[in-house]
Amino acid sequence: MKKSVLILGLVAFFFTSCGETKKEEVKKDVEAVEEAPASEKVKTSDDYLALGKELFTTKTCVTCHQPDVKVIGPSIKDINKIYTEKGGNIVAFLKGESPAIVDTDPGQVAIMKANIDGFVKDLTAEELAALSVYMSSVK
Repeated sequence: MKKSVLILGLVAFFFTSCGETKKEEVKKDVEAVEEAPASEKVKTSDDYLALGKELFTTKTCVTCHQPDVKVIGPSIKDINKIYTEKGGNIVAFLKGESPAIVDTDPGQVAIMKANIDGFVKDLTAEELAALSVYMSSVK
């Protein structure tokens, strides 16, 4: 009888302690999800498009580049056309990892690089991707 009570007590303790461990694991997972910063939430293509458009304006890219018309720099449509034809990567260009392929005049490239370094140097990879999404959306 004592053995039965002891075994029954051990079994009850085992099931109770396993249940508490599982509850703690679930509680930790829920807390981790609730504490996740907004930047880690999955974004849609519309989110990237909106962010890219906002950055294009606030970083003053719009001063030199308009969707349809060459102002100081080429239009966004012209940039898209050349990047598509030449298989260029606008993000790599903005990061300084690839040369200019749209306007290759050395004087213009120097001005462009100075502006880009000032405007986009602090952007995250996500923000650079959003700029690319916005620019490629202009048809």
